Amino acid sequence: MNSRTDAAAATVTPSVGPAALVRRFVALCECVPHALIAFLGRFSIAAVFWQSGQTKVEGLAINLVAGEFTLGWPRLSDTAVFLFREEYRLPLIAPEIAAPLAAFAEHLFPLLLLLGLATRFSALALLVMTAVIQLLVYPGAYPTHGVWAAVLLYLLARGPGRLSLDHWIARRAGGA
Repeated sequence: MNSRTDAAAATVTPSVGPAALVRRFVALCECVPHALIAFLGRFSIAAVFWQSGQTKVEGLAINLVAGEFTLGWPRLSDTAVFLFREEYRLPLIAPEIAAPLAAFAEHLFPLLLLLGLATRFSALALLVMTAVIQLLVYPGAYPTHGVWAAVLLYLLARGPGRLSLDHWIARRAGGA
């Protein structure tokens, strides 16, 4: 054998054995489309914040999964300001201001995420909210907040995927 044949033989990877199985598995995993991951991430994180927002309002209840629909004009619940005054205790912002702002944000940004509209902006807004909750309200809940942050950072970095209004708008504008 000459050196060229030896080098070629050394670079050929075996198609059987544990290493080949691992490579095939990794290749299969890499076939999962970004659009599916992004959609699942958008839906899941939107549900978390939407449900939290629903605890702060009365007169409007929408839960797609449970099939609960009470349509009406939303108003801040009696317990929302109390929670911000007694449990959450955010510095620098009065509970009477923080409660309606949080209720509004927990409805607006999840709705935008679900639609895939202003996705990166909405993910950033909810990431900031997650950081505030983690640092100032529930510092012991870092496993949960870490998962939220990971999903939001993914959406911030990679975008909403093809199944989104952002993608549709970008295509119409000639950007994607």
